[in-house]
Amino acid sequence: MQIKLPDGSVHEYQDGMTALDIAESISPRLRKATLGAMIDGKRADVFCPIHGDHELRLLTFDDPEGRWTYRHTASHMMAQAVQKLFPNVKVTIGPAIEDGFYYDFDIDEPFTPDDLVKIEKEIENIQKQNLPLERFELPRAEAIRYMSERKEPYKVELINDLPEDAIISFYKQGDFVDLCAGPHVESTGKVKNVKLMSVAGAYWRGNEKNKMLQRIYGTAFEKKADLDAYLTRLEEAKKRDHRKLGRELGLFAMRDEAPGMPFFLPKGMVLRNTLIDYWHDVHKKWDYLEISTPQIMRRSLWETSGHWEHYKDNMYTTVIDEEDFAIKPMNCPGSILVYDLEPHSYRELPLRYGELGRVHRHELSGALHGLFRVRCFTQDDAHILLAPEQIKDEVVRIAQLFDEVYSLFELPYTIELSTMPEDHIGSVEDWDTATKALSDAIESIGKAYVINPGDGAFYGPKLDFHIQDSLGRTWQCGTIQLDYQLPGRFDLEYVGADGEKHCPVMIHRVVFGSVERFIGVLIEHFAGKFPTWLSPVQVKVLPLTDRNIPAAKEIEKKLDALRIRVETDTRNEKIGFKIREAQMQKIPYMLVIGDKEVENNVVAVRSRGEGDLGTMPLESFTERILKEINDKVNNGN
Repeated sequence: MQIKLPDGSVHEYQDGMTALDIAESISPRLRKATLGAMIDGKRADVFCPIHGDHELRLLTFDDPEGRWTYRHTASHMMAQAVQKLFPNVKVTIGPAIEDGFYYDFDIDEPFTPDDLVKIEKEIENIQKQNLPLERFELPRAEAIRYMSERKEPYKVELINDLPEDAIISFYKQGDFVDLCAGPHVESTGKVKNVKLMSVAGAYWRGNEKNKMLQRIYGTAFEKKADLDAYLTRLEEAKKRDHRKLGRELGLFAMRDEAPGMPFFLPKGMVLRNTLIDYWHDVHKKWDYLEISTPQIMRRSLWETSGHWEHYKDNMYTTVIDEEDFAIKPMNCPGSILVYDLEPHSYRELPLRYGELGRVHRHELSGALHGLFRVRCFTQDDAHILLAPEQIKDEVVRIAQLFDEVYSLFELPYTIELSTMPEDHIGSVEDWDTATKALSDAIESIGKAYVINPGDGAFYGPKLDFHIQDSLGRTWQCGTIQLDYQLPGRFDLEYVGADGEKHCPVMIHRVVFGSVERFIGVLIEHFAGKFPTWLSPVQVKVLPLTDRNIPAAKEIEKKLDALRIRVETDTRNEKIGFKIREAQMQKIPYMLVIGDKEVENNVVAVRSRGEGDLGTMPLESFTERILKEINDKVNNGN
């Protein structure tokens, strides 16, 4: 058989050799490191025979697919351990996920921390046994009978959902057998350094009407040093949790009276408004026209847009004057109505409408998570109406705007191109044209991207921008969605250079994504230590004694006149306590005012990042801080 390797070379091997055999022929070291394989672009077992000519890529832990295979096997090892320790448990599903894996169990009593310790020890025993992974297949009817005999009702349910003619695959390791499509590593001995992280509730098959199961999350790394580094990052992430810092810094609150709908507190509003002011500045620079559209609009609008058919389960609806209305989950139909108010010429295009629009979406209560997953949020939307021949230049322009914004916050990013989903509107030809337009634009400016097949919006393909924070975590924020469908559904037109009427194309795009979510990302990215220009309080004035309060208040007045955000701590507390409090509030600068400072007409400056800067005239300090604010210097750490 002919095997083509990633370097383009083609080698002849005996038919029926495995990926591990081929790895061994290249290098014993490669064979030892190989965890999985990609055969013709699809993940595959390394221990199954290969027949015929194929493209082959061998996977190690350095490859995302290799890590996936490693952790997928770890999930099976965990299920085997749980089944041995808790014989009455019913196993369900256990996939690998980003940075780890989980498995859901049906068990009467919830797992305890002590249980996790026992399970980990049993996983170690399974690893030491070095049990080979064996794949076998059964016809559907026989697979149902096999799982029924093993008293696995959840597996039987999954098999029943498969087609009548399906061939069902299983994996066996020792006495443990699991229904699974695979792939897996060759043996349990390959999977080391497994750490169980937490337990959570999860509905069977994600349906809140089904039984609540116990989900154990875990992770696994090839090297213990990498596991230790990962656990250290997690501890740092806990310290940066935006829900914790949001409460401690007085930024926002969540209340049971409005689940999933954040309350922004005074300091949080300063942060929010400063961010929005920046948004206004950027969008004015890039020639956007700001609009505002109603939050509640008639059902007929959402039927025309397609949202009523494709998104109704996530929409809040109401009845006004015996007529159905919906609270908008998206801003795009409102922008379309604005465009439709008057006729347009090709000379006006592209028309760029920017909107900070409040939207509401019904998210399951179990999915709500601080500012990251809410039911009410502000999208920093823009909807651009343009001619088809303008798409490439406009997408390039948007990508440059994104680059400017993310660079300011020191957030590197990657780009993902999401293609046509099964549930879509419009012809395949339109989708192909739109997808190519996006890829051509990004390639023209030398940006790399990866394909995310089938994850486009129902009306068009999209480019998603995944930003990376200071802990290396990624967040999908910006998006550019190309839409050939909605303008046509609303009969939008413009007069072209030929004097004829044409239908414009629409680009949907956000840079923050959601103002609330972006704030949550920034809180964790900066660990609450916002750059001076973004900090809710930029300066804290700390009088040493009560007699220094008048001088401190005079300094506060001068700074306030310069639009520097300042507070004075007039409490009858020791200066060390006041400094520690200001440090806990992560305020960029503290000005200590005592008798000597008043006498010499100076301020003693302490910087959050640099510590004691000594004394200086107030004018020198204001010159320094104003430059930081105006230049938007990133001094968050």
